[in-house]
Amino acid sequence: MMTATQVLVTGGTLRKLSDPTPAGRVRTRRTVGRVIGYIALIIAAIGLLAPFAWMVMSSLKNANEVFSVPVVWVPEIFVWQNYVDIWTKSDMLVWIRNTLFLAVSVTFLQVLTGSFAAYGFARIRFAGRDILFLAYIGTIAVPWQSYMIPQFILLSNLKVSNTLWSIILLQAFGAFGVFLMKQFYETIPEELSEAARLDGLSEYGIWRRIMLPLSIPAIASLTLLTFVNTWNDYLGPLIYLRNPDLWTIQLGLKSFVSNLFDTNYALLFAGLTISVLPIAIIFLLGQKYFVEGIATSGMKG
Repeated sequence: MMTATQVLVTGGTLRKLSDPTPAGRVRTRRTVGRVIGYIALIIAAIGLLAPFAWMVMSSLKNANEVFSVPVVWVPEIFVWQNYVDIWTKSDMLVWIRNTLFLAVSVTFLQVLTGSFAAYGFARIRFAGRDILFLAYIGTIAVPWQSYMIPQFILLSNLKVSNTLWSIILLQAFGAFGVFLMKQFYETIPEELSEAARLDGLSEYGIWRRIMLPLSIPAIASLTLLTFVNTWNDYLGPLIYLRNPDLWTIQLGLKSFVSNLFDTNYALLFAGLTISVLPIAIIFLLGQKYFVEGIATSGMKG
């Protein structure tokens, strides 16, 4: 009979938690540390999800209940009419179509150009390769606001301002995508490329038939990051897209709210909820490859 000893039933066995041995004390500390870690993660998750939950609940409230004091998290009456009104009173379908077109186009081009350039930096040896790569990656540290005016003048002279092509040309190339793909390529054994060259495969064939199929996690990560950034972009469309028929969903919602005499924030939150749903679905479907791609892109060998 154990008197002053706590026990834990796990898998049909009894484990002493108050084991006086050093190994028992280590196990106890690990258990306590794990519990504290889980509690911290739960608190952090609640903090991150609370604004999203408030946005969704606010989209189902009356206009006067959104900023009520005290805060009402769950409305007494769910106003589903807000989602009908945001479709009928705004050009939501046009905004989503433009945003989707830009996000898909930019994502495809960034994955294509980023993976192809990364293969050159990772597998092809040429004079000044490392210096050129460092200079290219260094552009990540340069804020876009520092060169957006000369960029706007350049695109205006090319007659692509106020067209969707301006956003596509701006974001078709990205240094971050090159860096991410290069880091992943360096985890692939060089022997595979050497064997392919001995078999007569060209560098383009090696990239297309060997490197790309083995880089699905990195491609998924780059696709997800690029799609989200393009979908949520506000400053670029604000500068270049002046025609209302070309507005993206962020620019359209901002204009829709500012044009209302009495701002209906419930309608705004309904539109924001609709804009967030595609991103949430993509994250849920691709989170496995996203985590794997980010984790392995920093490894070599």
